[in-house]
Amino acid sequence: MMDDDLMFLASYAMIKRPKIPRMVSYDSGSQERITEQLVSLGIKVTKYNVDIDEYKSFFAKARYKQDYPYYYDFNLPEKSLEHYVCAKLLDLGDEDIYIDIASEQSPVPEIYSHLFGAKCYRQDISYEPGLKGDRIGGDAGNMPVPSRFATKLGLHCSLEHFEADSDIAFIKEAGRVLRPGGRVCIVPLYLAEFYAIQTDPLVAVRDRVVFEEDAVICCAKGWANRHGRFYDYLHLAERICSNLGTMKMTVYSFTNPKLVDSSCYLLFGMVIDKPAK
Repeated sequence: MMDDDLMFLASYAMIKRPKIPRMVSYDSGSQERITEQLVSLGIKVTKYNVDIDEYKSFFAKARYKQDYPYYYDFNLPEKSLEHYVCAKLLDLGDEDIYIDIASEQSPVPEIYSHLFGAKCYRQDISYEPGLKGDRIGGDAGNMPVPSRFATKLGLHCSLEHFEADSDIAFIKEAGRVLRPGGRVCIVPLYLAEFYAIQTDPLVAVRDRVVFEEDAVICCAKGWANRHGRFYDYLHLAERICSNLGTMKMTVYSFTNPKLVDSSCYLLFGMVIDKPAK
């Protein structure tokens, strides 16, 4: 047995139960079954068919290859699709004040500013604390900005990394930060048929990650991330829906991401709307 196999097994043994030694996976019926579960709780689900030609136009105008040649070069079709879909669902325009949540080194603020004329900020826990120019440093669940600061918030492959109750804190904070009529878009929204947290056991053990007792821990060898939350329909209702206050939520089920590229895996997204009054 190879050394990396032994290291995985040793780390896996230290992960709390229940656990399985693989990534979260789907079969051909998973998306439909998850949709049915959501609808059974009264959660609104809308099917979304990506306009492939419009996506291609967005990709070209965003100049990923020319201006950001090393950005997710191993996974650019998926990331650019997330950016396109988020912009569409947010209905971005030149009157918007947009915050890119958990932005890190993403080119999204520049792209959205250039293509849609929005005034863009980037937020990340790794930035220097406070509001510095267009950077918002600190916890997404406690942003150092005034109430009603922004009109639109976007998360691209981000919410799943919010550990413990930080996903709940963010939803509540979004209600404070958004102006009336504002909107949040989360793509992908990671859902599964059971409540799961995906992790790389080597990273989780090294970093002493604490997992929720009711989550199945899906141990993904070589994934190199510490935490990826996959809601089932009950936990989505408990953690997200019950903390919306007066805001309303719609889940989007994407029908044709594979037509963008066979590597694309976008299944679900979510839009949260704050009432105009």
